Amino acid sequence: MKLEDKILNQFISPKNSNRKQVEKLITNVTSQLLDFLSNAEQKPTYPIFKQFDCSHFQINETPKNENEIHSNLQELYDLSMNSASPKYIGHMDSIPTLWSVIGDYIASAINNNLLSLEMSPFLTQLEYSLTKQFAKLFGLPETSGGVMLSGGTLSNVQALLVARNTVLKIKHGNVFTLKKEPVIFTSEHSHSSILKTGMMIGIGIENVIKIKTDKHSKIDCKDLSIQIQEQLKLGKQPFAIVATAGTTVSGNIDPLKEISEIAKKHKLWLHIDAIYGGAVIFSEKHKHLIDGIEQANSISFNPQKWLSVSKTSSMVLFRDFNGMKDNFRISAPYMKEQNAYVNLGEINIQGTKYAEVLKLWLSLQSLGKSGYNKLIDYSFYLTETFNKEITKRPFLKLTSKTEMNIICFRGEPNYLTSEKIDKWNENLQHYLLKQTNFFLSLPKYKNNLWLRAVLLNPFLTYEHIESLFTHIDNYEKTHRNK
Repeated sequence: MKLEDKILNQFISPKNSNRKQVEKLITNVTSQLLDFLSNAEQKPTYPIFKQFDCSHFQINETPKNENEIHSNLQELYDLSMNSASPKYIGHMDSIPTLWSVIGDYIASAINNNLLSLEMSPFLTQLEYSLTKQFAKLFGLPETSGGVMLSGGTLSNVQALLVARNTVLKIKHGNVFTLKKEPVIFTSEHSHSSILKTGMMIGIGIENVIKIKTDKHSKIDCKDLSIQIQEQLKLGKQPFAIVATAGTTVSGNIDPLKEISEIAKKHKLWLHIDAIYGGAVIFSEKHKHLIDGIEQANSISFNPQKWLSVSKTSSMVLFRDFNGMKDNFRISAPYMKEQNAYVNLGEINIQGTKYAEVLKLWLSLQSLGKSGYNKLIDYSFYLTETFNKEITKRPFLKLTSKTEMNIICFRGEPNYLTSEKIDKWNENLQHYLLKQTNFFLSLPKYKNNLWLRAVLLNPFLTYEHIESLFTHIDNYEKTHRNK
């Protein structure tokens, strides 16, 4: 039996028999992609939603030709959210670095599995090295280290699984042996993944205790101390506190130093969700914002956000890396035992592991610490510019003090009743999208609708912001006269 060439040519031949054909295909696909990305600012940031019947995506019986596949790709580009545009400022999705895109391409092509050292001899060592270096950048001691995962939720889950096993001394995770119900504490504005984690680690959502926040959306440490005592009186067993460095909606930072003191006093594990805000470690001017993070037992961080690495790219770092291994490792007997490096699949909640680390490494090589310092400081410059425009306008209000490059604001014109303000802001979002192609998100926060801007794109300029606020003024003037 022998396979036909038209089947074999769907792979890159290891015998160099179809290289020209592969190069031509890659060139054509890249050209089509660049037609979309290089003209992103002229294209809609938010496509008109088109709902398809399932049959539109029917698995074909016979192979399609390249022209048909290119046509399908064009439909994909036309109907995808355009996060490459500098006017796309609604979410934590930046235009990715060029080298992270190339890193994804290479990682997929070489197809190494970071499950084990023998399946990824170079990349395993790279992940060990980079996570160790990031731990040091966050101020963790020499005993620290970490692993990379496919997204921030997984990083938070692994951190709190390790916290549960370590603090409650249940190495194999059997919560049914506990005499007291375990509880964790987190901000009322923490990410939804913390509630998911409560389900996944067996303590239940009801045992994820939400702590009140102050007017700037930061954990109220007084309420945190009260809630710890309340749970102890109820006969429950606190084991962890989750603080946030860069909340999802408003970008605020919990008082990390004060929380770390409370954690030490009660012998609780301190996990800091720095999924977004951790990137400020690269800014000499702004890294002080997360002072206290060096006291954490674990830190989650996503380079896929402010470091502009293509999705997915996340890591979880541990103060005591060996302690994490002792309280989490499940050996894989089908993999060769290693002396120098424990197989990453044994100390990671994922089994098969994509080479997330490659695109991060290439981005770091291409920009260096100095390049990231400039990118992050530029975000803060844009944020300052944006905030100045808000403060010039009495009808606009910030939800809290801006600490990062996330700005959460809304219009509250004095000529509107409170019942009409949400609709006014919702209509403003639609107006800006239609008239200016600016996409801002509209989260519900503190029981009201707010406009949110995340200033990540390096091609966003002062002129863009000036234009945006000119149109906000036009909208307000039009509605004031109605």
